[in-house]
Amino acid sequence: MKNILVCDDDKSIVESIEIYLQQEGYRVLKAHDGIQALEVMKAEDIHLIIMDVMMPKLDGIRTTLKIRENSNIPIIILSAKTEDADKILGLNIGADDYVAKPFNPLELVARVNSQIRRYTKLGNAAEEDAAQVFQVDGLVINDDLKEVTVDGKMVRLTPIEYNILLLLVRNQGKVFSINQIYENIWNEEAIGADNTVAVHIRHIREKIEINPKEPRYLKVVWGVGYKIEKTSSR
Repeated sequence: MKNILVCDDDKSIVESIEIYLQQEGYRVLKAHDGIQALEVMKAEDIHLIIMDVMMPKLDGIRTTLKIRENSNIPIIILSAKTEDADKILGLNIGADDYVAKPFNPLELVARVNSQIRRYTKLGNAAEEDAAQVFQVDGLVINDDLKEVTVDGKMVRLTPIEYNILLLLVRNQGKVFSINQIYENIWNEEAIGADNTVAVHIRHIREKIEINPKEPRYLKVVWGVGYKIEKTSSR
């Protein structure tokens, strides 16, 4: 059974989310501020967090930043704010998805299921005879171990970042549009996906490139999309 931590200072929202998640077979743990959330994470094995932004004591932004110091667990941000800037902020601090209030509980559950599938796949080594290793110069992805290294140094990616990078590396040289990346990774129609994908691409570059402004691996094809390609020189 997967454990979902729901953190929101509005207890009625937490209880409502709990009902829907329990119907899906999840075990729900509850917190009403960031401090409580961090305490629950120390005591329990959590597989996904639903995190409200506006909370007392320690808000969702600072809590997410704290969690990201040592964990890549999927985080879905909840917020009454619907502006693109707020959505980008949530993704910038390390969240994997963003749901604006008021929300459809069934949509939230669908997003939880999607993130859990992605996280479970990332966390479990594939049981195959042949090692699934993909390499582009110094960038190496071992898909059996779900590990990424650059010039021999381990790189920590979130499940979303890993899956985007794997998609591009496995299709080396092929250009993927923003919509194609979104539909391949999120498995849903790409509507207003530009900011979401761009933020994750930037995070990947910051982690795998020596100089993200002059990328060695993850290249942009202006007006078309992104691709991974070998470099002609180091």
